Amino acid sequence: MNKGKFYITTAIAYTSRKPHIGNSYEIVLTDAIARYKRLCGYDVYMLTGTDEHGQKIEEYAKAAGVTPKEYVDKVAGEIKGICDTLNTTYDKFIRTTDDYHEKCVQKIFKKLYDQGDIYKSEYEGLYCTPCESFWTQAQLVDGKCPDCGREVKKAKEEAYFLRLSKYQKRLEEYIEQNEHFIYPESRKKEMLNNFIKPGLQDLCVSRTSFKWGIPVTFDDKHVIYVWIDALSNYITALGYDPDGSSELYKKYWPADVHIIGKDIVRFHTIYWPIMLMALGEPLPKQVYGHPWLLFGTDKMSKSKGNVIYADDLVKLLGVDAVRYYLLAEMPHANDGSISYETIIERYNSDLANTLGNLVNRTIAMTNKYFTGVVPAPTKEEELDNELKAAAAAAVAGVDENINSYHMADAVEAVMNLAKRCNKYIDETAPWTLAKDESQKERLGTVLYNLLEGIRFIAVLISPFMPDTSKAIIEQLSCDVTDYDSLASFGGLKAGTTVKTPTPLFIRIDAEKMLSEIAEKQKAAAAKEKTIEEIEGVAKIGIEDFAKVDLRVAEVTDCVPVKRAKKLLKLTLNDGTETPRTVASGIAKWYKPEDLIGKKVVVVSNLKSAVLCGVESCGMILAADCGEDDVRVVFVDGMPNGAKIR
Repeated sequence: MNKGKFYITTAIAYTSRKPHIGNSYEIVLTDAIARYKRLCGYDVYMLTGTDEHGQKIEEYAKAAGVTPKEYVDKVAGEIKGICDTLNTTYDKFIRTTDDYHEKCVQKIFKKLYDQGDIYKSEYEGLYCTPCESFWTQAQLVDGKCPDCGREVKKAKEEAYFLRLSKYQKRLEEYIEQNEHFIYPESRKKEMLNNFIKPGLQDLCVSRTSFKWGIPVTFDDKHVIYVWIDALSNYITALGYDPDGSSELYKKYWPADVHIIGKDIVRFHTIYWPIMLMALGEPLPKQVYGHPWLLFGTDKMSKSKGNVIYADDLVKLLGVDAVRYYLLAEMPHANDGSISYETIIERYNSDLANTLGNLVNRTIAMTNKYFTGVVPAPTKEEELDNELKAAAAAAVAGVDENINSYHMADAVEAVMNLAKRCNKYIDETAPWTLAKDESQKERLGTVLYNLLEGIRFIAVLISPFMPDTSKAIIEQLSCDVTDYDSLASFGGLKAGTTVKTPTPLFIRIDAEKMLSEIAEKQKAAAAKEKTIEEIEGVAKIGIEDFAKVDLRVAEVTDCVPVKRAKKLLKLTLNDGTETPRTVASGIAKWYKPEDLIGKKVVVVSNLKSAVLCGVESCGMILAADCGEDDVRVVFVDGMPNGAKIR
């Protein structure tokens, strides 16, 4: 039965680099929801894809020595490959470099300009390059970008602006009247109280300082800024066109839900709705901002060899085990955590023991006691009703929790049924019943109930672990797998012959696997170090370099440090009102009088450290020019405080 359309989207992934396992949670989450809706009878359309324009991509490509298009082609291919590896059932994979998307974005920009919702002006503000966002001084946190915590820089350029302020009241009323538009509630309150009610500033929607973007058709100095470009993908993918949209668009828009990370809720619940209001199009029904998946308590790092990629994890454990972990481990509102220890623990306890063992021994007993033929349930007892109630509760639990995006609770509802089935085995002791010929009917009823409980599990886990679901159904030789068959207990046909049991999940030797992983991490870290040694420099990303704040500073005083022959204590004027003290191990090569009055380069945002009683607030740059020859980098003639980049 067709219950109508259901349009679901992920955020499109930015093509800066291959995504690690934490970035893969969203596509698996979205796919599980889409699969469940299809199972329930909805006509589902699932969209994912890649966001491929912007200054950061231009810089990455330049650093890699390739064109921006060559760079994004490679990364987009990796992202799409991970989606496929994780067995996701997207209906379309959009790229913002797709020709039809670029042309439509240009039309959208022109339409908004022609009707006065976009205007030309000049922007002067604080700009974060990694986030591609402008900020006011009041929005900064500790003087840095409120989103990523990196340095911002003053920027001034001609730009086009979208009139957010014009639609502020209308948006505020819409959010308050549609209580589930922003979900969960905490994100809704944050948007209203922190961003909308204090007053919306018009949004910069074009740039002139880089070229890797969609050109403004009527002003070729400008490229269309990321938000109009990227956010429009949700409608351009369906064939939206200001001059007349496709039947696909008319069928599926508005989206039933945008599944996005909590860090981009603002863009999807303020900028995007206002764009749609200005275009005269319906707003999406819901925006769900999910939490993040973190790597234990440690940051992933190539130099530590601990970066986890989805495709590598699939090779280690299998697709369904990875999907299961991602969905089962992530809380609804708080950030989740991933580590090899917890992955293996869940694999062994939930998949190998609880689920795999249940299926294996039930089918084995059916083969042993009834030559593989599913017996009819002819001798019911009160205990059986508890198992049937558990099956009904699992169906209700999955439905309630998936529809409220409590995915871990939905997975747990199915696993609880598996645990109840295992308990039922212990309670009924089929091996004991098999010893008494007079209990043959009761034994048959017990095994039927177990097989039917397993059928319920197989249907219910199909959105989470589709391959495992198919394997169970295959071993049951069952053809009753539709969602409606779960309305009552007893859909499995007696007389069917089950297959020979095949283990679904082989228990992992945790100690052995963790030891092997540790060795691989050690080798990866060593390889990374070797590469650094060979090339003479550690490879870092643009965003890593952007974290280092280099400033010109004048040495106003310099004295030796007592009890430290190698150290000199330098007092620096770095353009601020407060003198800066730096301890530097250059006493072997320089006397204080050699340095006073000189201009040096100081790493100004280095954490302070106490060296031989001197609090050193920074580090000056020097070069190794020989086996025993160190020379300070002097930059005389530059103003104090000038930033070097």
